[in-house]
Amino acid sequence: MALVVGIDLGSRAARGIALDEGGAVAREAGVPYADIDARERGRADPFVWLAAFEQAIEQLGVDRPVALAVGGQSPTTVPSDATAPAVTHMHPAGATLDPHRQHEEQHAVLRGERADVEPMQLWDWVLMRCGAPRVQGRWPGDPPLPGYGDVVTTGTPCGTANGTNGIPPGTPLVPGAQDAYLAFWAAGIDDPGRALDPGGRSGGLGVAVAAGERPEGMFALPAAAAGVDIVGGPVSAHGLVLEWWAAMTRHTVDELLALAADVPPGARGVVALPYLEGERAPRWDRELRAEMIGLSSAHGPADVARALLESTAYGLAHIAHELADQGVVTRRVVVGGSPARSALWSQIKASVLEVPVEVPEHTELAAYGAALAAGAAAGWWPRPGAGNAGDWPRPATRVIEPEPSDTYRAGYQQFVELGDEAMARLARRRTQEEPCRTR
Repeated sequence: MALVVGIDLGSRAARGIALDEGGAVAREAGVPYADIDARERGRADPFVWLAAFEQAIEQLGVDRPVALAVGGQSPTTVPSDATAPAVTHMHPAGATLDPHRQHEEQHAVLRGERADVEPMQLWDWVLMRCGAPRVQGRWPGDPPLPGYGDVVTTGTPCGTANGTNGIPPGTPLVPGAQDAYLAFWAAGIDDPGRALDPGGRSGGLGVAVAAGERPEGMFALPAAAAGVDIVGGPVSAHGLVLEWWAAMTRHTVDELLALAADVPPGARGVVALPYLEGERAPRWDRELRAEMIGLSSAHGPADVARALLESTAYGLAHIAHELADQGVVTRRVVVGGSPARSALWSQIKASVLEVPVEVPEHTELAAYGAALAAGAAAGWWPRPGAGNAGDWPRPATRVIEPEPSDTYRAGYQQFVELGDEAMARLARRRTQEEPCRTR
């Protein structure tokens, strides 16, 4: 069977998918990274990613892929010779900036350690280790990154495998893109009002609009389908909040999800702000911190788990309301990543957002999108920007209908008000600290 392979190098694991020419998933793989938390915050050993990549390729067991594409976490910058740790998207350098400028800040961090460093995006570095030249794979419409190599558009072959890292020699090598971009492609976010929460440790909300109708000044990217843009933004913590609570309580994530299912909507009065890593959209402040409101001795781990699940839905709703104020309406949301495996979590999102939620049969949408890039390079499907809605396969989905409630509406309002208060406190603290810094 002719198969293309896509690999997504995410925040915690490498995930792979092999597709046939009809878009059906023939094989899947997932390999957690070893010692991912061993280095200082925002730095990582790129060879840990490479090792997981090799294991994912081995798990897939495709003897001779028609093409192989790689995408992944972004912004993350790797020195081309890997003599220093990579700077990841968790690094504070440029954390509240757009992805392009964040890459520039990451490059500056590496230049501070060695002036002649040659920066690369993560997936480009892995492809180079497999035999590709030093290039930068960029989604159509994304500005080039100065110093990162020659630009190759997502879905375009950039070289062939040299037989290392488990890839048969001669296999066409194809740059993917940022994991969120690939997930938008895989989820078919190509019809105005259709949206995606890519899930994972972070997450966010991107909504399709007709090209030329996106609000002025708002970050946007072109959808894979011609004539469609995607607007919105990422959040800083999504699946991360449940991982954190699991570590604190010594429960597994699955155990916490089961406990949360027995807690009614509203988490018995507990409301959380999920700002463990600050917040990106729509507040864009790295110094914000998480808060828990309404706790008493009568509450336990289940109540907090439920409040954290609801907080992530409120965060998505906050982005959706900000977009609605500028004329962008969210009509349906596809959910992806590990959070999408929870029916409870998906139901909470549908009910808070008050729109239907689609749950894909294969939730690792970024890996599926990387496989689409490989298929585009093989000529099976158009490259992004060169086709129309419906020109690409997508995973089958099931639909969860919303169950709106006044409890969630009140919880959302409290969430926004508490966030506004946190922002105001932070502004006052900065004002008080400024005279001390200037003396």
